[in-house]
Amino acid sequence: MADLRSRFLDVYSVLKSEILHDPAFDFTEDSRQWVERMMDHNVPRGKLNRGLCVIDSYKLLKEGKELTDDEFFLACALGWCIEWLQAYFRVLDDITDNIPEDAEKRRGQPSWFKQPKVGMIAVNDGSILHNHITRILKKHFREKPYYVDLLDLFNEMEFQTASGKMTELITSSTLVGEKDLSRLSTMPLHHLRIVQYYKTTYYSHYLSVACALILSGENHINVKNILVEMGFYFQVQGVAAEYENENYGKLVKSIEAHPSKAVQAALKSLLTKGHE
Repeated sequence: MADLRSRFLDVYSVLKSEILHDPAFDFTEDSRQWVERMMDHNVPRGKLNRGLCVIDSYKLLKEGKELTDDEFFLACALGWCIEWLQAYFRVLDDITDNIPEDAEKRRGQPSWFKQPKVGMIAVNDGSILHNHITRILKKHFREKPYYVDLLDLFNEMEFQTASGKMTELITSSTLVGEKDLSRLSTMPLHHLRIVQYYKTTYYSHYLSVACALILSGENHINVKNILVEMGFYFQVQGVAAEYENENYGKLVKSIEAHPSKAVQAALKSLLTKGHE
């Protein structure tokens, strides 16, 4: 895993260099340094599980066959697109949540908008991070037959996640616009599920495997419901034991009903890792 992470980070360096020298924009030295600092602060942080999951899932779908250098790079590029998406959401989340100075740090460091000289420039930085995703996809996938599928997938994930965040924000806000987290405890169950599914589950648990399925030529729509339920299962694991015990067996049966043995193997591996 350490070697995989190291190789994954090597691809980040390649993608970062491409972005910093993108001919579509005439960078000044100051703007290039700002974007580099902003990317390094927000993108390659934490466990990188979402990005690494693309590679792991793709390997499983290849049924033991070694990935070529090109296949590995493309899987890494998609994994980094997901990490970029996470960074984009995180930058804007911290602003909308108005994270206080003494709050728990994001991945061991203060929120980006709390950094010296950043402030509300972070709103535009979030937009830049968002646009980096389409730049990466265009450069490395535009000639692929599944390019439009990838664009549709990422667009849908962004829409669903932002809409889930909106539901959380408007539900937890008071009449004067201040956030009151205690209001979430009285949120109707249906609304809570909407927040969990759309704010977190789709891009955290479905997107990585969907990218691997697209790379493999498999239909990711066929397993969407399974992956979303699996993601929700992981979120309530250890919190709602009754739901956990009841739904583990249902998930296994749903996976075993899929016609592709390779897809079954990939999904069972993910479920087992999440259940441990």
